[in-house]
Order: sequence, then structure tokens, then C-alpha cells
Amino acid sequence: MAYPATLEVDTPDKIANWRAIGQIFMAIPHLIINNALSGLAGLCALVGWFAILFTGKMPEGLSNMICGALRYQSRTSAYAGFLHDQFPTFNYSPAATDTSANPVRVTLQPTLEGRNRLTCFFRPLVAIPAALFMVLILIVAVVCQRIAFFAVLFTGKWPVAMRNWVLKSLRVMLRFDAYLYLLTDVYPPFSTD
Repeated sequence: MAYPATLEVDTPDKIANWRAIGQIFMAIPHLIINNALSGLAGLCALVGWFAILFTGKMPEGLSNMICGALRYQSRTSAYAGFLHDQFPTFNYSPAATDTSANPVRVTLQPTLEGRNRLTCFFRPLVAIPAALFMVLILIVAVVCQRIAFFAVLFTGKWPVAMRNWVLKSLRVMLRFDAYLYLLTDVYPPFSTD
């Protein structure tokens, strides 16, 4: 069974050498918007936490806002990390389904009904092992991205294994965020696949 939060990125074989430096600066407006959306997603998750505790349901509007924020975060991270060269649009669609033609496709399947109130109540504590796993994966991904920076700068190509690891780290982060922000009760797997 696939996890209810998946990420696919179309990565080109060759990327312009200057993009290793330039894309992080070009992504600054997206990073600012992403920061604001992350705060909004956190607020929606907090309100959703109370809703689940009292009703056993996640309101669809809150779920859609969180889905849109996680999608925007994934697209911004992939672009700022020079994984592809298509400048993302400033399109924020608060919906669970992804209808854009972006090279970063995020599929989220939030659970709205029949939520487990007990696991939602203890979600911050229960998520600690998954958070530690994610941090370890992200540390390795940061090292890979720093090394790949020079590879792209001089050759215009990502080392395949490093690119794959960075993509896997983005998937791990998305699955963790979907769990932490209460989109699903399915615990994120301790896997990078």
C-alpha cells in the first residue's frame, strides 16, 4: 500500500551550470511565501487537532489548506535545491488534488472521517521517532546537496545517487509533514522509498 502522501519530480539529465548558484536567489520570493504558508498550515493543523478531538473528523477546508501548503513547500524546496529548472508559478491551490503541470507532483490523500482521537491527541509525542529519522535523512541530504552543488557548477549534471537521495529526503519530509499536520493517521514509514 502506498503512503497517502507521495512526491514525484521530473529531473533533467543536464542542468545549466549557473543554476546551482542562481536558483536559490531566484527562489527567495517563493521561500518567503512558503514560510507564511507553513505558519498557516501549522495554525490549520492546530484547529484541526481540536476538531478531530471533539468530532473525530478533520474539516475538509483545513485539510485542503494544509495540502496546498505542503505542495507549495515541496515545489519550492525542489526548485531552490536546483533539482529542476522550471520556475514554479505563484499558484497556491488549497485542494487535495494536484491539477498543475509542474515538474513536482505531490499527491495527498487526506483522511477526513473516522479519525483516531487518541493518536491525534498524542501526535506531537508519537511523531518524535519519525522526526529523528527525518532529521538523519535530511543531514545526509544536505551533505549530498553541498557536494552536488560543485558537480552541477562544473559539469552541469547531478551525481545520480546524490540526486536520488535528495529526492528521497523530500519524500520523507512530505510524509512526516502529512502525518504531523494530521492529514493521515498512517505512521510515516522508516523508509526512503
